[in-house]
Amino acid sequence: MKSSAMERILKVVRRSEKISLTWKTSFFVPNGFRAFLVQTQLLQPAFHCWLMPLFMAVLTITRSVVCWGIGEPVKVEEIQVDPPKSSEVRVKILYASVCHTDILYTKGFPIPLFPRVLGHEGVGVVESLGEEVTNLKEGDIVIPTFLGECQECENCLSRKTNLCLKYPVPTGGLMPDDTSRMTVEGKKLYHAFTCSTWSEYMVVDTNYVVKLDPSISLPHASFISCGFSTGLGGAWKEAQVEKGSTVAVLGLGAVGLGAIEGARIQGAAKIIGIDINERKRIKGKAFGMTDFINPNEYDKSISELVKELTGGLGVDYCFECTGVPPLVNEALQATKMGKGETIVIGAGSDPTIQINLLPLLFGGNLRGSVFGGLKAKTDFPIVVEKCKNKEFQLDELLTHEVLLEDIDKAFELLKQPDCVKVLIKL
Repeated sequence: MKSSAMERILKVVRRSEKISLTWKTSFFVPNGFRAFLVQTQLLQPAFHCWLMPLFMAVLTITRSVVCWGIGEPVKVEEIQVDPPKSSEVRVKILYASVCHTDILYTKGFPIPLFPRVLGHEGVGVVESLGEEVTNLKEGDIVIPTFLGECQECENCLSRKTNLCLKYPVPTGGLMPDDTSRMTVEGKKLYHAFTCSTWSEYMVVDTNYVVKLDPSISLPHASFISCGFSTGLGGAWKEAQVEKGSTVAVLGLGAVGLGAIEGARIQGAAKIIGIDINERKRIKGKAFGMTDFINPNEYDKSISELVKELTGGLGVDYCFECTGVPPLVNEALQATKMGKGETIVIGAGSDPTIQINLLPLLFGGNLRGSVFGGLKAKTDFPIVVEKCKNKEFQLDELLTHEVLLEDIDKAFELLKQPDCVKVLIKL
């Protein structure tokens, strides 16, 4: 580092307690030395007035899981994570988890952008702040959300959608200002949504994070940042399942189990879980499932089997959580004529489906949902509170644990029949 840059840093630190850094030269502080500072209380609040302005300009070298291209194995790489900009925070990730969407990312979903740092489910602690951040502080526990809520745009003010126009689901792999906060050997790395949780550190815009009560079980908190909450919200917010209604759920992964939980909370009288994995029968019952169908055990279609369990009528609500295109038709035909609702909440690698028009002509309803209709600021705090009160069976989701350096094992574990959620310890 040039001596003039260091002299300027020292002058600024001595001159003011609250300083917005303006120099362009950043420098590195090894994570081990940073840990030493924390342990010796040099990063505690009493020292923030003179030391934290210095660290606001620090690039962090960290370990992250990088996917270099379609079909290429993921690798744990040492990368550089920039300091946060004005409305951003840098987060030390404590735990992350594996979502089916992460696998889709390695296949180029939704846009093949590489190299990319993977992961969008996680929980961590705020390590540093941009100068305009007022709603968070260092040490706060947060989880990322891939959808923001400005509470001002047409969509945020509508009860019909949760898709904020100002802070939408990002598909371009970059921050809201269309730049990246991560590099490896000078090469730009793409984010996963607005974050990248399979990394010891990440930078995220504050409009895409939610503060947590620290009393919540942190390992389990990672599970509510995407999959489980998507299913839960699908039944609770998107469909608004009524008490006494009948429900079918196709696919009993984290999303499907979340849908079962949501239907149970809403008071559904019959909740039919559908999966080709017989072991999901036990998991489904733990979340409130009343009936189970393994399609491989029958010569009939899924819709026929569902109607047999509902007096030939079909269900009021059917949630398609697999992302398998042909099952959308089965879900649609499994609902009641004239008023049944089919909600697609599972993502798949094939964006094209063929729909049987007759169920729609006879009054069937089909719609998709992102994040289960949940709004980040309006609804997610309610989910967090219910987690705090242990109203959800989040411990039932955790089936396997791995370390970051063993990420390859996580992909293999997902193939095991008893796997639901894999927790990554960082």
